[in-house]
Amino acid sequence: MSTIVGQHALAKAKLGVVTDISDAAMATASHAGPVSGTGGPRSERTRRAILGAARAMFAARGYEGTTIRAVAGRAEVDASMVIRYFGSKAGLFTAAVTMDLQVPDLGSVPTSERGELLARYFVSRWEDPGSDDEMIALIRTAATSATVADQLQAVLAQLITKPIADLGDEQAAERGNFIAAQLLGVGLCRYILRMEPLASAPPDDVVAAVAPSVQRYLTRPAAAPSAR
Repeated sequence: MSTIVGQHALAKAKLGVVTDISDAAMATASHAGPVSGTGGPRSERTRRAILGAARAMFAARGYEGTTIRAVAGRAEVDASMVIRYFGSKAGLFTAAVTMDLQVPDLGSVPTSERGELLARYFVSRWEDPGSDDEMIALIRTAATSATVADQLQAVLAQLITKPIADLGDEQAAERGNFIAAQLLGVGLCRYILRMEPLASAPPDDVVAAVAPSVQRYLTRPAAAPSAR
């Protein structure tokens, strides 16, 4: 596990990772109200305490089993503070699982290495103890909550589809969907279902096995229009 943490840091520098996407991802829950605190450092500490409590509880109990009151209790704040900063449980969930996500920069590497970049980015995130709870919570909860599923789609659009579109690829949405299916399947089977031998395989082996498929989705020719 410690090896991949260092590798995660190296991947940011070598493979290219750009701006924090929390604002973009949180916009999917804009109906829920404000997500950022006000009032200086004290408010920021309160906000981060709430997010830390929310991450742990969403990972342990799932979306439906987590309440704003329970999160507030764990963070040692009044439930009204959670509403003040995040508007609703949906807004809190989105903020908790996306605040530290960063967007892979596909343009920073040669075309032949972009599949590995995406595969390594996701595997590194899942292997990193600091982000384990949020990523697991996002995948697990999306399977049982339509609200969270919509948020997961928005996050994946930022992490996969948008970087492809930024390259000028008109097939970005289609490519992004296939890549997301591939990577989410790995995440589900390795980190949630714990299917062997995948669950015990070294992270580098997982990346090596998945990257060629991701690369194929990135580079395969666009389908020709069907004849009528």
